[in-house]
Amino acid sequence: MHVFLTGSTGYIGSAVLTALLEAGHTVTALVRNEDAAASVGRRGATALIGDMRSHDIVGRAASRVDAVIATALPGDATAGQADADFVDAVLDGLSPGRTLIRTGGVWVHGSGAQITESSVIDPPDLVSWRADLDERALKARSVRSLLVEPGVVYGRGGGIPHLLASAAQTEEDGPALVLVGDGTQHWTTVHVDDLAGLYVLALTHGDAGSRFLGVSGENPTVRELGVAASHRRGLQGRVAPEAPADTVARLGAFGEALLLDQQASGELARRTLGWTPVQRSLVEELAAGGYDPR
Repeated sequence: MHVFLTGSTGYIGSAVLTALLEAGHTVTALVRNEDAAASVGRRGATALIGDMRSHDIVGRAASRVDAVIATALPGDATAGQADADFVDAVLDGLSPGRTLIRTGGVWVHGSGAQITESSVIDPPDLVSWRADLDERALKARSVRSLLVEPGVVYGRGGGIPHLLASAAQTEEDGPALVLVGDGTQHWTTVHVDDLAGLYVLALTHGDAGSRFLGVSGENPTVRELGVAASHRRGLQGRVAPEAPADTVARLGAFGEALLLDQQASGELARRTLGWTPVQRSLVEELAAGGYDPR
């Protein structure tokens, strides 16, 4: 297929670009400047310089492809409006029956011990804007629309785990790594390379209107992750909990999201798409030095 991809130089999108090309798809990548264009060009994609908020650029690009995969968002308060503008442009441009795959996030389901694609939508403030847009896009009648909802993405030294690996340490009762929250909350996780494979399978095999949780089934507690990071820092596994209120004071709405207690299996993608995560767990990644300072 010919795929129009956003976020191709970002953390998730870069891995998706690799997976698409390896699977034999043709990719046009939306990038912001000439340097990014040269980078994706060297990897085998065709670059299109522009902004995801440009209705004309996005609409024209969508009209020329078989599928659109969106992995990019501004990392600020404009994210919700930018995503809505992008969806509107894609739906205006895509031919009937073509495919749109968007990137959501498991955080929209709130805390839960057995989160599935049909779990209640209970987002923290950070991603509260997602719920209505996700539903609107999935119900678009003219196209085959799907949603991938990643958990905490890790691997290749990127993503949220840096917060743990580089956390401050306290000297009370001996040096210890400061956790995010009290450490009892679970994070449902996925390696970025496994996640990229899920996008490719959703592209070729997913049914219209489907949500797929992008999670490996590994749901470590933040304390378990912190212990692994503490050992790498030479602190003998010592960790110190942080009061949730202090986490929110330090990290704001992002901190509230990180305090969610989430567990999920990703079973639907395994059963319907044949997705098989194979990368080592986040605990193993931390223990092996994947997040050591470089």
